[in-house]
Amino acid sequence: MDNKIYIQITSGRGPAECCRVVALVLEEIIKQAKSRNIRAEVVEREPGTINRTLFSALLMLAGNGSHELAQEWAGTIQWIAQSPYRIYHKRKNWFVGVNLIQLPDSWQIQEKDFTYQTLRASGPGGQHVNKTESAVRAIHTPSGLTVTASDQRSQLQNKKLATERLTIKLAAWEMEQTMQANQENWNNHNNLQRGNPIKTIQKPLN
Repeated sequence: MDNKIYIQITSGRGPAECCRVVALVLEEIIKQAKSRNIRAEVVEREPGTINRTLFSALLMLAGNGSHELAQEWAGTIQWIAQSPYRIYHKRKNWFVGVNLIQLPDSWQIQEKDFTYQTLRASGPGGQHVNKTESAVRAIHTPSGLTVTASDQRSQLQNKKLATERLTIKLAAWEMEQTMQANQENWNNHNNLQRGNPIKTIQKPLN
C-alpha cells in the first residue's frame, strides 16, 4: 500500500459544465503524473449525459511523489469559462471537488459488511485465464455497492484487491454525497464563497 493513493474527482451532480471540468481535471492530473513517472490508473469513471463529460472519476496514483501530486489538487477546483453548451448562459464559474482517499490501517475490519462471490476469470477474446473461479466480486451489503477483481491468478489475492477497491468506493460514495450538497448550495446561493478553491483555472471547456 506504500506510495499509493486514490483521488476522487466529482461534479457533485452539478450541471454539464461541471461534468466537463471533471474530465479535463482528470486529463490534467494524468498528464502531470506521467511527466513525474507516477503510475496513474483510472479505477472507475461515471460518464455524464453529454459526450466527453464525467459525473465523477476515481484515479489511483502509485509511486514516489504520488502523495505530493495528489495534495496539489486536493480541494475545490474553480474553472472559469463560458459554457460550451449554453451559449447565452451568464454563469462562467464551475466547481468540482477533488478528494483524497487513503485506506486506514484497520480497513480490513469493514469486511464484516461484505459478502463475496467467486467468478471464473476470462481472458482476451473470451478465453479463460484458468479453470478455477479466481475472480472475486465483493458486495457491500448495506449499500449494495459492488466491485469485481480479476487482476491476479490467486483467488485470495483477488479477494484482498476487491475488498480494497470496495472500501475505496464506499469512501468515494460518501464524499460524493457531501459534494452534491455543496453543489446545491452553490446553485442556490450565487454569491456564496465556494469553499476557498485550491486551484483556479481559466481555460475554454471545449
